[in-house]
Amino acid sequence: MDILTFIVVLFMAYLLWRIVDQLPDVTFRLSEIQRDLAEIRRRVDADGRNAPARPTSSQPKADEEPAPAEAAQAVKAAEAVEAKGPDWRIWFGLVLTIGWLLIGAIYIAQGQGWRFFTQPADVIGSFLEGAFAPLAFLWLVIGYFLQQKELSQNTEALRLQFREIQRSAEQAVIQSEHIARNEVHARQEAFLSIAESVRMQLGTIVGLLFISSQGAGEDGFVDNEQQGGLWAKLSQNDPDVFSRALLEIHVISNNEEARYALFYGTEVRARHCNNFIQTFDRLMKRAEEVDPDGMIRDALSTSAHGLVFLLAQRYRERAPEELANAERTGVHIDF
Repeated sequence: MDILTFIVVLFMAYLLWRIVDQLPDVTFRLSEIQRDLAEIRRRVDADGRNAPARPTSSQPKADEEPAPAEAAQAVKAAEAVEAKGPDWRIWFGLVLTIGWLLIGAIYIAQGQGWRFFTQPADVIGSFLEGAFAPLAFLWLVIGYFLQQKELSQNTEALRLQFREIQRSAEQAVIQSEHIARNEVHARQEAFLSIAESVRMQLGTIVGLLFISSQGAGEDGFVDNEQQGGLWAKLSQNDPDVFSRALLEIHVISNNEEARYALFYGTEVRARHCNNFIQTFDRLMKRAEEVDPDGMIRDALSTSAHGLVFLLAQRYRERAPEELANAERTGVHIDF
């Protein structure tokens, strides 16, 4: 019997040591988790106040995220669990405590009665110490399990917070992508607006180049009436009209020297070609800045202006230095 009692006491002492050893760490973790839970509730309340009104239609939008609502429901569920009342372990401990006290009272009443309180203080203290030791151990164990339950609940709250943070990060990434796309779109819209004016400028330059070689006064075959018709089309938002006409003459001509003369046959034509090359090259560089996919650049390169630009570059390589150098010929129209 003495050995069995010693083993039980030794086991209880070991269990008590393990509980006391883990209490500081559990207390610290609980304080941290409770602080995080309070932060979650504060953020949920802030999101609830700042959230925009949802649409009245029965179908939710595809890009709506239920993270704040889910977190709010989790917090409300936790509060509902807390509002139900004490845990069953507390009731169990109260029942055992009341039963233990009743047993102690019955023991005192049947054994010594009121004479028990006339004994010396050290005797009463020793009796009470032994009588309440099991209750202290009982409530220590109950408190340990209650802390474990609260720790599990707070861990679930942290998991929900982590999911909310992930959703917020995903939404931030999506929002930044939308902002980047909108910025690119705005830059492209601004570029296209400027490109229309530049194309008209290029059409005017090619028109002067065309007239300098094909005008009636330059032994060409385009009379004044035809020139007026071409300029009228240019003014009617057809900036490629002279480029198409110049490309047609270039294709019809079988003489390579005559083709070269269309672009760099005289100093005036060289000035127009250099002006056209410089203006179109600046337009292409701006297109590269606003168009990562290269679609605008490809469209400009395959247009009538783009083909004239390629021919002008090819013949500039054959031209002498005084004609090929834009600084010598100048790029402005000289009337």
